[in-house]
Amino acid sequence: MPMTLLAAILIALGGVCIAVQAPINAGLARRVESPIVAAAISFGVGFTILAGVALALGQGRSFGRAFSAEPQLWLGGFLGAFYVWAMVWSLPRLGTFTAICAVALGQIVAAIVLDRIGAFGLPVRDISVPRMLAALMVGGGLVLSRF
Repeated sequence: MPMTLLAAILIALGGVCIAVQAPINAGLARRVESPIVAAAISFGVGFTILAGVALALGQGRSFGRAFSAEPQLWLGGFLGAFYVWAMVWSLPRLGTFTAICAVALGQIVAAIVLDRIGAFGLPVRDISVPRMLAALMVGGGLVLSRF
């Protein structure tokens, strides 16, 4: 199997995880009566699993290297926390489908900008008509998801 196909399959499965994670976290938020606590629990469980796997694979020393990373590289945790909280809060108001459409639109617009500026050492990619049309189509899908 070519690596690009494997990568596409894995990220598609990641997309499934995002779609399934959202209502699970929203249900937890209802149960604990706090979207912030539900998001914290979600991150705590994820951290525990990932830290355990890293330690089991002998990659524990990498945790120490993180302290020498540039401050902006620590923003991923903040961004992830905001995303999980925003999804937990928004899902009961929008429904899973519309919320995921909104996430997809936000991701696509941000990806176009990040590709254009070559953020975080990524290769620069031009803004093209097909990419803009793709973003507009997802935006149209978001609008249609409310009907």
